[in-house]
Amino acid sequence: MTYETLIVTTEGEGSRRTGLIRLNRPKALNALNDTLMDELGTALKAFDADAGIGAIVITGSEKAFAAGADIGVLAQHDFVKAYTRDLVTRNWETIRSIRKPVIAAVAGFALGGGCELAMMCDMVIAADTAKFGQPEIKLGIIPGAGGTQRLPRAVGKAKAMDLVLTGRMMGAEEAERAGLVSRVVAADQLLAEALEAATIICNLGTASVLAAKECVNRAYEGGLSDGVMFERRMFQALFGTPDQVEGMDAFLNKRPAVFPRG
Repeated sequence: MTYETLIVTTEGEGSRRTGLIRLNRPKALNALNDTLMDELGTALKAFDADAGIGAIVITGSEKAFAAGADIGVLAQHDFVKAYTRDLVTRNWETIRSIRKPVIAAVAGFALGGGCELAMMCDMVIAADTAKFGQPEIKLGIIPGAGGTQRLPRAVGKAKAMDLVLTGRMMGAEEAERAGLVSRVVAADQLLAEALEAATIICNLGTASVLAAKECVNRAYEGGLSDGVMFERRMFQALFGTPDQVEGMDAFLNKRPAVFPRG
C-alpha cells in the first residue's frame, strides 16, 4: 500500500521481522492530522495481522517524533463540530487494539498529540534530544487524546500537573527519571536501539509475548486483585503452549530456545 504521510517498511530477516512505521510530514514536524492517524491505524492493523511480524516500531524524524496535532485544522472546530465528528477519538484509539508490542522511538519534539501517541505505545525509547510535553493549555484547551489520564499514570500526579498546567517541556533525562520513557540513548543510536529491542521480542514466543503485554496493560488500567488473578490465569494457560515446552526444555538442556512461529 502507498501512504501519503508514512514511510512503512520491514526490518530483519527470517520468519519474524519488525514492522517499521516512520511518520513523514517533515514540513509540519509530523503534526498529526486525520490523514496521518487514519494511515497509522491502517499500517498498525496490517502489521498486527501479519504472522511474519513480531513487533512494531513507530518513529519520526531527528527534529520531531510528532510536534502535536495540526493546530490549523483544530482551529476550524467549534464544540458542535468537535463533538459530532468525535474529534481525536475517532481515529486515535486504533493503537490500543494492537496486540503485538509497539515501540516508540522518539527524537526531537514529542508534544501534545505526539506525547500522547508515544504514551499509547508499549515502550518509549528516547534519543537524548527528545523533548516531551503537553502544551495544550497555552492554546486555551487541554490534552484530548489521553494526556491527562496516561501522563499521571506514567509520572505521577505532581509531575503531570506541572507539565499539563504550565505547558512546559521536559527533556529525555527528566522523562526517564519520571518514568515516562524506558531508556535514553544517543540520537545516532536511537533507531538501532529500538530495532534491537524489537528483534529480541521477535525471537521470543508469540503467545508469551502477547500474554505479557496484555497482563501489564491490565495492571495499568485496572485494580490489583483483578490484575493478579488475570496474570495467574494467563501464567497457567501458557503451560499448554509449545512456547513453554520449548523454553523450559532449552533451559534444562543448556541450549538456545527456538520458539515455534504462528
